[in-house]
Amino acid sequence: MWRIEEHRRLERKWPKLPHQVLKKYELWKSIVRYNGPAALRGFPGLHDEALKGEWKGYRSSRLSLQFRLIYEVFEKETLVRVEDINPHRH
Repeated sequence: MWRIEEHRRLERKWPKLPHQVLKKYELWKSIVRYNGPAALRGFPGLHDEALKGEWKGYRSSRLSLQFRLIYEVFEKETLVRVEDINPHRH
């Protein structure tokens, strides 16, 4: 079973996020917790992908057309650290 840590800045964002985004985030956490982050690639709607540039080493998953989740994976510790949920800039 994988552990999920959330950056403390997310606490301030929860009330501002749409209900559907929070609901999809709970689904995302369930997938990661029980199957690991590699399982996210089996869900095409999440568009899980490695990031480039300043976010190199992190991954992102779409929670909606507008919002994405940015996270980092620590395989040895079976830990996923969620850094941010933000509007995706195309």
